[in-house]
Amino acid sequence: MVTMPADVRTHPIDRAYLRLEQARPGARWDTGGIAYLSGRPPSLADFRAYVGMRLPELPMLTYRLERTARPPVWRPDEAFTLERHVHEVVTAGPEAPPSPLETALGAPLPRDAPWGLWLVHGETPDEYAVCYRFEHVCQDGVAAALAFRTLLGTGEPALRPLPRPRGRGENLRRTVTALGLAVAYAFDVLPRPGRRSSTAFVPTGRRKLLRARLPVERLRGIGRARGVSANDVHLTALAGALGRWSEEAGIPLPHTSALLPVDARRHDEEQTWGNRTFAVRVRLPLTEPSPLRRLELVAAATSAVKRRPRRQAIHDLVRYMPARPTAWYMRQITSPRVTTLLATSVPLAEDGALGATDVTGAALLPLLLPGHLCGVGLAFFGDWAEVSFTVDDALPHGGRLPGLWTDAVEELEQDLGEVG
Repeated sequence: MVTMPADVRTHPIDRAYLRLEQARPGARWDTGGIAYLSGRPPSLADFRAYVGMRLPELPMLTYRLERTARPPVWRPDEAFTLERHVHEVVTAGPEAPPSPLETALGAPLPRDAPWGLWLVHGETPDEYAVCYRFEHVCQDGVAAALAFRTLLGTGEPALRPLPRPRGRGENLRRTVTALGLAVAYAFDVLPRPGRRSSTAFVPTGRRKLLRARLPVERLRGIGRARGVSANDVHLTALAGALGRWSEEAGIPLPHTSALLPVDARRHDEEQTWGNRTFAVRVRLPLTEPSPLRRLELVAAATSAVKRRPRRQAIHDLVRYMPARPTAWYMRQITSPRVTTLLATSVPLAEDGALGATDVTGAALLPLLLPGHLCGVGLAFFGDWAEVSFTVDDALPHGGRLPGLWTDAVEELEQDLGEVG
């Protein structure tokens, strides 16, 4: 059992998301993920009982957000019930929705405790899905992955880089490094000539989730051959896919940058509500014709974030940056004039199960920020890497994105074979 204090103060990043929500009240600020399982689904009552047994390990799910407090706080929900948060969507019967998964993805969330679980079944015998959604003010991707592993996972998560304790004489050096990094990142998100939103369609507000999956060894194999990470390979394939999509859709993307969340949680912050990720801007080289050269450019852009001094400074920024500068930075970097899409990747688990049924796959529901082209998520589950695109229903040729991403991975493999 995990114990939590009576009140949990919101982090400045959480308050920044609350301000973004207030500025764009009609936008969708929820994210999450979907697990696909094989076997007979449980009844709704049994599923609620199962979730109830896991709640002592995830006590933050029983908290509510006091938005009117100054600052807002998370507080135990005296009226908490599983019936309010755990639901069912059945595809069989006369009242079945035309798209059960889209129904689960579009269902409203409670305002003061904005999370929910949906048991989705009936379309295919002995197959079902579990959809977990929450407003981004509640959790970042790392905390959501922890919730996934607690509810359904059976494997260990990947190791994450954690900050070192401060040694003697380190305070001044780390303070100077963090301040310098803050200035550099602030300059990077300032409005500049030529930066403009490239969205050339009128969004409907209806979201679609599009997916593709590959054996994770294909990404890792390319990465090993070039000395880069699997996520670098994914971002390179994403750049290739967006470049091809831009040509097909007739929508130019002259300056395309991705918003990349960087994990900055300490080891003692695994179970908290809220966000502990820092957002950085990474330029995607869409116009570079050579896939391997694209990979070099992406790896060079992400390498600085991976270095220990930079990671340490990011941890310090997230821990100590005041609320107003945090809100300004988040407003800037989420603007479509600065970034075109959000691209996140999360290691979920090696295996998963719910009772006697096994998890066969998992996909993220990445956040589609207002004005952004799409939200992109890469989930590592077992031997698979599953990419997912959250797009507006009106995005031209949006359904092509997963296939174009897969094609771009194949192009990297082919170029690597020719060089080798």
